[in-house]
Formats: sequence, C-alpha cells, structure tokens
Amino acid sequence: MPARFQNVVYAATWSIVLVWGAATGNAQYNEPTYTQLPPISLQSESREAERRSNRSRNYVTPVGHTEYDDSEYWDLPADAPSGALTPTSNVLEVEDDNPSDQTYEERLQALEQAWQDQKAAAAKKKGPTPGKPTLNINGRIHADHWSFADDSRGIHFFENPTTGVDPEDRYFFRRIRLKFEGEILDNMLYRMQIDFNSPDSGEMKDMYIGWDDLPVLGRLLVGNQKRPLGLDHLNSSRFNIFMERPLVVEAFNEDARRFGIAAYNVSDDERYNWRYGAYALENMVTDGEIVGDSRQWSVNARLASSPWYDEYCGGRNYFHWAIAGMAARPDGDVDPNDTNANEGRFRTRAELRSRSRWIDTGRIAGAQWYEILAFESILNVGPLQVVGEYQSNWMQRDNTTAGTGPDLYFHGGYIYAAYMLTGEHVPLKRKSGTIDRVTPFQNFFLVDCCDDGIASGWGAWQVALRYSYLDLTDNDVQGGIEENVTLGLVWYFNANSSLQFNAIWGDIRDHRPVGGFTGGDFTALGTRLRINF
Repeated sequence: MPARFQNVVYAATWSIVLVWGAATGNAQYNEPTYTQLPPISLQSESREAERRSNRSRNYVTPVGHTEYDDSEYWDLPADAPSGALTPTSNVLEVEDDNPSDQTYEERLQALEQAWQDQKAAAAKKKGPTPGKPTLNINGRIHADHWSFADDSRGIHFFENPTTGVDPEDRYFFRRIRLKFEGEILDNMLYRMQIDFNSPDSGEMKDMYIGWDDLPVLGRLLVGNQKRPLGLDHLNSSRFNIFMERPLVVEAFNEDARRFGIAAYNVSDDERYNWRYGAYALENMVTDGEIVGDSRQWSVNARLASSPWYDEYCGGRNYFHWAIAGMAARPDGDVDPNDTNANEGRFRTRAELRSRSRWIDTGRIAGAQWYEILAFESILNVGPLQVVGEYQSNWMQRDNTTAGTGPDLYFHGGYIYAAYMLTGEHVPLKRKSGTIDRVTPFQNFFLVDCCDDGIASGWGAWQVALRYSYLDLTDNDVQGGIEENVTLGLVWYFNANSSLQFNAIWGDIRDHRPVGGFTGGDFTALGTRLRINF
C-alpha cells in the first residue's frame, strides 16, 4: 500500500477510535445535579464545580492493556505513532483531583446547610435574648422655613404686643427627636422620647412604662403620653399632610401630651379600637414636674371604628369615624402668685410657627369645669382622601372667684381634601384609628450611569387643600375668631423622607384689643424637609 494511503488509513482509524471513546465516555458519565443555591457564596462554588466537571469530562488518561474482544476494535498497525491511546473498555476513566473528596452534590448540600446555619445564627443574634430587655432606637428631623409674605398691622401687635413689630421670617429645626423603646421581661414595655429642637434644654415627649395583653384593659401605660383628643394630634407628625395641625386641635389639646394613666385596646377583627384614661392638665414637657396641690385633672376617652376597609386592594379604600370626649377640672384662680397655674385656657398659633399665639383666651377666671366633645371621620378612595373634624367646648364658671363671669362656649373644626397625583394612597392604622406612612410606587433618585446616561425616579406627589375655623370669643372672653385656608404640596422622596410646602391665607377678628387692633389678616409660606428613621 502506498505510504500516502497508509497515512490516510491511520488517520481515519484514530478518528473513529477517538469519536467512539468520547461517545461511550459521555454515555457512562452521570452529570451531577445541583440543588438551588443561596446567593453569592454557593453560586461561586457551583461555577467552580461546573468548571471542574467540564475539565474532567474532556480529559482522558492513558491506561494499560486489559483483556477485550478483538472483534470490537480496530487492529492498530505495528508502526502506530508512539504514545497512541489504547482503548481498553467501554468506560473511560476520569481524573479525580482528590479521590477523598465528597461528590459535588454532597459538598453543595453541605454548603447549603452551612448557609442556613449562618442565617439562623444571625437571626438569633438580632432577636431579643430571653429574659433581657430589648431596645429600638428611632428618630426624626424636621427643618423648617417660614416666610410672612403679607400681614396687616393687627397681626403685628398680636405677634409683638408691646412694639407692634411684624413677624420675622425664620429658619429653624421644628423637631429633632430621638426615641428609645423596647420590652422588658414577659409583657412590660417602655418608651423614652426627647426633642432637642431647643439648644437650651430638651423637651420630654413620650415618656412612659406599661404592660401589654392585660385582661380587659389590653395595653396599660403610665407616664407622659398623648391625650385621645383630635385626630390630627393622634396622627404622627411623620405622616401628617400639612406642616402644622389645625386650629381647633391645638387650641383644645395644646401639645397633646400629659402625665397620666391610660388603657388601649382593639377588637379581634380590628374594626373597633378604644382608649381612655385620666391625665393631669398641666404640661410638664419642659420642666418634668407638676408642682401644687390643686389636682387639675381630666378624664378622656375615644372610640374609633373602620366599618369599611377594603382588604382586597390593600386598604386603598376605607371609611373611618371616631368620637372623643374630655371632662376637665381646672383651677380657675388667676392670681399670678398662685403656684397652681390655672389650666382653664385655650390658645394656638395660626397653623404656622410664630413667636406668639395670635388667638388666646388667657387664663379664664372662675373656670370650674369644661367638657369637650369631638367627632372625626376619614373617607379614602384610592388616591383621594377627605378628612373632617368638629369639636365643641362648654365651660362652667363659679360665682366666687374675682373676675368670673357667665358660662362659655367655644367651638371649631376643619375639613381637607388630599390627592396623590402619582396614584398612591394614605394608609390607615386600624388598630389605632390614625393615618400611616405613604410608600411611593417609585422612590426619588437621580444618579449618573456607567454609560454616561442618567437614571431617575420621581417619588410620590400629593396636593391638599384645608379650611380651618376656630371661635374663642364668647361673652366677656374675647380670644378671637380665626379662619384659615391652606394649600399644601408634599413631595415624598421615599417612605422615610419628604418635602412639604404650605401657603396659608388667614383672617382674625373679634379679638380683644391689642395695640388698638381687634383683628388682622396674613399670608404666610412654609417649607419643611423631614426625615424619620
């Protein structure tokens, strides 16, 4: 046979042998299967296992001659190339880097178990240690700017009764709060909240201890806490739509918090919730104490319900109502030397931050008892929310205190409508009957991308309009009558931060004369950047 034909035969023979060997080797090799891998660490292990498997599958080692059936193989010529492979069986041996290693599947299963053990250990480390108190830290920062665009002379004297200087624009921190709360042993709890908005001294906000899951009572708190009066006061300032609370809410429940003992509970289906308690009338947020023996106290209660709550759409549609009441016994003595400051007084700022409270009854002589009855409701349909509240205040006066007079009646209310332009909704906390945190469909962000482009998200946008009314003038008490209209815009960057804009047009009348003025009007613009964590 000519040499060139002999070389062709040799080449064809070896090609057939190698193809057959690879085919039989693949047929006998069982590729391992892999379980679903946890992220990051096991993914890299899987890639390494696949690389090694592919390398082993394509690597065939020379082996010695064993007995076989000649009829199944080609006879190799005597002058076959040195180092040629000699097939010996239907199974090709595969390289094992370390014969003592487990199979890849076993190793990956072991890694999976290690991952699960690590996650369990981390969760255990984060969770409370049995028998030891827990601690959670939260906070909020509200940075404000107010500009008094236009105001009349009467407003100047309401702001500065002596000089009649007009209100000044201002930048300040409305709130700088830290909150520490947690649980103690089986069913005790605590909260300690301090506001550092004043550099001179902090203000005590929530400061109480309590018990959970008590029979009949539910939760019982003892300490400084909010009195259950006024929906907008019970709502957290983290979630309120307008920068400042309505006139009537602040006037009849100034600063909201008082030292007291109160119970909180909710029905099993969360349709009803209620709270009630007894509270001191004196505000102790700045000095932390109540001095005197006059025992000025009140009893308060609130019953709330959400008879319509659309759970199928995640609470986007609901109706809430509540009724609240308060009966209080102030001191009634207006003697400035009396250590018991008469708490028979109602006052408020004009839904903005000014130096003085422009509408104020002063301490009412002879105030013996007063009762407040409040009605509130919320209707929320998707992105639209309508809220209203009305409060009436009846005061009885004695016949002996110097300067006393006839009984009095004060009242006020507000209504507002808010709309989420980007389609979100304002959630309801059914257990407390208050509004909850707005979560944007898309957070606000603006960043450079690697391809020189810009990625962005616009957050959530909300517009709102509020009308507010308060009447603190009756008989010989001339605290004033005020009406305000507020236009609001809220830009939610994310669920924990937002930018608020308020424009207020207000009118005050029937006020006791100050600097010769009994009324005035104003226009003010406010901006707030707020975050909570």
